[in-house]
Amino acid sequence: MRLAWPIRSGLGSWRSPTSSYSEAVGRALQLVVGGKAEERWGEAWQRRSQTRRRAVVVPPALAAAALFFLLFLSLALPNMAGLGSSGGGGASAFGRCTHALVRALPESLCQQALRREKGKEVDLARAEREHQLYVGVLKSKLGLQVLELPADESLPDCVFVEDVAVVCEETALLTRPGAPSRRKEVEVMKRALESLNLNIVEMTDEHATLDGGDVLFTGREFFVGLSKRTNRRGAEILADTFKDYAVSTVPVSDSLHLKSFCSMAGPNLIAIGSSEAAQKALKTMQQMSDHRYDKLTVPDDAAANCIYLNIPGKGHILLHRAPEEYPESAKVFEKLKDHMLIPIANTELEKIDGALTCCSVLINKTSQL
Repeated sequence: MRLAWPIRSGLGSWRSPTSSYSEAVGRALQLVVGGKAEERWGEAWQRRSQTRRRAVVVPPALAAAALFFLLFLSLALPNMAGLGSSGGGGASAFGRCTHALVRALPESLCQQALRREKGKEVDLARAEREHQLYVGVLKSKLGLQVLELPADESLPDCVFVEDVAVVCEETALLTRPGAPSRRKEVEVMKRALESLNLNIVEMTDEHATLDGGDVLFTGREFFVGLSKRTNRRGAEILADTFKDYAVSTVPVSDSLHLKSFCSMAGPNLIAIGSSEAAQKALKTMQQMSDHRYDKLTVPDDAAANCIYLNIPGKGHILLHRAPEEYPESAKVFEKLKDHMLIPIANTELEKIDGALTCCSVLINKTSQL
């Protein structure tokens, strides 16, 4: 369900992004015909008003310009959707990142963390090693400023920081997680985000639930999964918070979160799993969006959760699941020749439904602290 047009103006009045297209076309049309577009249209309308029996003769140059722009629109508009919703950088700055928030693993994670299905026991020592390597990549290899929050034994799921905050540009929405046991995690996250001088919005509606793992930001718009952890009211509050972007909802039934089987692998590239549920969700997103995204289909749903970054001086970077874990999916990622590929192991946290994006909140801080 599409909740909002990308641009909101006035009190409750919604303006379609196509209005920006018509404005741009009008300006370009004036340039093509020598700045005389309005004058010629006015003359034609005046002649029509004087006598309806006389046919309006359209100047050849104007007719040619009109045909040119019809062709231009047919080719360009699919790729211009969301142009007016770029906010403070939008699609052109997608993937830029200066800071990352992470949190240490509590020992209580092994026995008390939430999981959809009971499975193998988590090896805490190995989980900590994998997490340290993950943080090390963000800090040392990519040069991000990493804020490491301490673990809390009373909050066994606290390592999964993505679920408690959605950050876009200079605004952070503190969520209301769908699992009641996780709601105290927001307190520490709030203090950390305040230290970065971000605009903080708190989700206080008791009827709303939202997990950050259900929020996919493409650089142009938001897709929000409606799952057992996220409801429609939560999606509405997200739309109210980030008014410059369109927000569409996507039903999620067979997975924990929307990003359990998809993520962004590039500025215009959606990584998607091969399962029926993943492909159904992709179809919904394609139907809801005004923009045409490229897709990268991987055999394994879990491997479709990856982290794309665009770091100045380093270029396109993709953190993805290690070949030892998902060899066939890793082969698909290797086709991205313009990306720096960084394989990351996530064997242990995956046992409790954790994915790569779950363990960090990425922030592009453009203003000074």
